[in-house]
Amino acid sequence: MTVTAPTGSRALVVVQSLYFLIAVFFFAYLFAYYWTSEGGPVLLAFALVPVTFVLFTLDALRTNQFYPKLPALANYLIAAVYIGISAAVAVYMFTEYFEIGTVRAGIWNTTDLVMGALMVVLVMEYARKRYLALFILNILLILYAVYGNVVPGMFFHPGLSWTRVTSAMSVEASTGVFSNLPQLALTLIGSFILVLSALRAFGCVDSILKGASRIAVRSPHALPQAALLGSVGVAAVSGSGAANAITTGTATIPAMIGAGMPRVTAASIETASSLGGQLMPPIMGISAFLMAEFLGRSYFDVVARGYAPAIVYLVGVSVSVYLLSTRYRSRLTTVEADAMVWTDWTNIGAFVAVVGGLIALMAVLNLPPMFAALYVFFAVGGALALAHISVSVKAPKGWRAFLAPFGRFVDSFAGMTADLTLLLATLSIMTGAFVITGVPTKIGALLLDAAGVNLVAMVVVAFFFGALLGTGLPPAPTYIITALVIAPPMIKVGVDPWVVHFFAFFLAVWGELTPPTSLVAAVTAKIAEASFMRTLMHSIMLCVSLFVLMGGVFSRPELVLEPGVAQIGALLLILTATIGISFSIQARFSLLRMVDVPVRLALAVIALVVLFHPSREVAALACVVVAAFVGYWIWRCRDLMHAPAAKGAATASKC
Repeated sequence: MTVTAPTGSRALVVVQSLYFLIAVFFFAYLFAYYWTSEGGPVLLAFALVPVTFVLFTLDALRTNQFYPKLPALANYLIAAVYIGISAAVAVYMFTEYFEIGTVRAGIWNTTDLVMGALMVVLVMEYARKRYLALFILNILLILYAVYGNVVPGMFFHPGLSWTRVTSAMSVEASTGVFSNLPQLALTLIGSFILVLSALRAFGCVDSILKGASRIAVRSPHALPQAALLGSVGVAAVSGSGAANAITTGTATIPAMIGAGMPRVTAASIETASSLGGQLMPPIMGISAFLMAEFLGRSYFDVVARGYAPAIVYLVGVSVSVYLLSTRYRSRLTTVEADAMVWTDWTNIGAFVAVVGGLIALMAVLNLPPMFAALYVFFAVGGALALAHISVSVKAPKGWRAFLAPFGRFVDSFAGMTADLTLLLATLSIMTGAFVITGVPTKIGALLLDAAGVNLVAMVVVAFFFGALLGTGLPPAPTYIITALVIAPPMIKVGVDPWVVHFFAFFLAVWGELTPPTSLVAAVTAKIAEASFMRTLMHSIMLCVSLFVLMGGVFSRPELVLEPGVAQIGALLLILTATIGISFSIQARFSLLRMVDVPVRLALAVIALVVLFHPSREVAALACVVVAAFVGYWIWRCRDLMHAPAAKGAATASKC
């Protein structure tokens, strides 16, 4: 992380040192918990949620992002107050844990409520600085909880006391800032972040991108696909669209632009690739962990079902990228890439070991996901550390260089886990307010009234509800609110819970691309120096497979109900429909527009038959027709497959 404050400042040195000391303590405490589970998740949250705010404060202070408009002295004084309050809350909640949870449960004393309220205020300040929309929403929900008696209509409620609202937001372990969501961030998700941090700290991300560049060297036409594979490879262990765009986009976008790809196209390819970070197992987005929590199932149950949608998405984007890149065949030139060394192969091997190891331990040995992540961290992290030590012994560069990866690991783990814990604590305030005021039940009733028992109408209403949320909220809160609102009425009319929650999950992923506030598209457009809105529109066309999945999860529910043969059949049908729709959008079947447009429309209709027709026989027959369209396009554009770039312009123009 780049530090913008003066490096020679004595105060900055103190802040940096304090940050790393607390980060090491935070890592050691969590690591001991992962190994022993001593005390349970509630005590863990009571002790460490305040520590995460200390880490957030010190990190903002050392990067000059705390209160940049205030003088340095004011920043340090405010930070000292925040840290003092956090420390007091941590000590009090830890020492009074038993009494708060048992002896005084439901009759908390004033000190309990004050300490809990202080933590709520700190979490709200975090939300104000990082997620203003969530901050405003929480304020409105808290006011609604207290003053619901002034709200007319069906959303009227008698109003709750400030004491009741304060306890629900803080000391009650079932809701509020110490509830199951921040517990989930510190336990299950935190154990997976251990693995991610090791891969990042020892250069695995750089090696994956270098490997993708080596693929691109062999053929300029393969460059967009190499960028896609590199981004998806990183996304498989990052689980975040925006984070992946920042991590990989700085390498892939300039490479594509330098090879002749238009800026908007390069940015949209990276946007679509990075969005896969939310879908790619074994470490899917935060919403996947929340889904397991909502359904009361193992995280591996989500992962086992998540592979099929991930394949549909990846193949759909790959096909769209290929069809799009054919138009620029004559402009693409060979790129250069650094040679792979043995450490790069070690890093790529570590990446493969992480993916394979997590699946093997969870699926074959039936280990709980947290222990699977811990064992993979031991094996892969140990191998990476030994490789680094070996290189350092052969070519010593001093203690600073030797310790750098270990420092990056602690920094990355503490930073990501603390930020995620505070985000989920913020969401706990939101969900607590929803639960104690009965909002989900009331909105669910409206949804049922608006759509009746017509599932299609209900899905359409739910889609627009989730899309509206996605314009202002990150994926996790979008998923939580959508699941809370749409799951009960949909399950009531007979939809399987897996189907409902995967639909909400896809909506949450779509939220990262929802116009006009897509953070992923904003990041990639900035890197490419391209138009944001054009990048966003191009990205939506490349991500058509996401919309197919939203419809397909209802028409072919076997995709997510149970892993097995039925899932494979649904996967093939939805995948065929995705390819057909991608070709109808991106491919050209004739130079004459009056011929090309009707042909593409016909292909789109047939692909929709594959996706939605209730008869498997009719859908399978439509698959044959889709394959015929694709085969004709391949035959028509066969010269492009082997033509040199300089001679492929004429062929590319007709494809």
